[in-house]
Amino acid sequence: MVEIAEHQDALDRAEGRLRDEFATMFEPETIHRFLHSSYDDFAARATVTLYLPLLAERFGRQRLQALAKVEGKVAKPRPIVLFLCTHNAGRSQMALGYFEDLALSRAVAWSGGSVPGEQLNPAAVAAMAEVGVDISREYPKPWTDEIIRAADVIVTMGCGDTCPLVPGVRYVEWIIDDPAGLELDLVRPIRDDIGRRVTDLLTELGIPVSDPADTPSSPRTR
Repeated sequence: MVEIAEHQDALDRAEGRLRDEFATMFEPETIHRFLHSSYDDFAARATVTLYLPLLAERFGRQRLQALAKVEGKVAKPRPIVLFLCTHNAGRSQMALGYFEDLALSRAVAWSGGSVPGEQLNPAAVAAMAEVGVDISREYPKPWTDEIIRAADVIVTMGCGDTCPLVPGVRYVEWIIDDPAGLELDLVRPIRDDIGRRVTDLLTELGIPVSDPADTPSSPRTR
């Protein structure tokens, strides 16, 4: 495991930013715990350690946002959709990318994996880039209790018996081939299937795609 001392200065700065952002919601101890437990999770399975403090800050922020919703500290919460698969490296990341691109901040999407991988599937990243959606800055991550409880809809794509079950949450199962190990030509149909499903889900949530001509299978410039 990477020694936390190697990244302590960066973590201290990240904690300061999170304290400023969530000052009215949480005690400093809660912010410290969420940041450092996120760091420990990534450090335990990382092979490349350079960006661990940044990833810990991003995931810690997401977890704090989830906890704020669960505890009723968000005045007008937006719908939250959580996409889950096994490694959080392909299917769930493509779904997340489409959702964020099409929802235009009118709803929130998160993703997670039961056994998070070390990096995103390069073919999935390339396939999404072809339709103008950049997921290259995303990263495999687990799900946590507060993230599960904050979700309004949980979409599962192959996490099997490990997928969490929470009463009161709407579950949707998508039977979609795993793109792991596939060439780009074989990933494209999977990408397009996910794009159609995400568009339909947004419509069900009352968030239709604004431009009917802007279909998920059509290349776009951003």
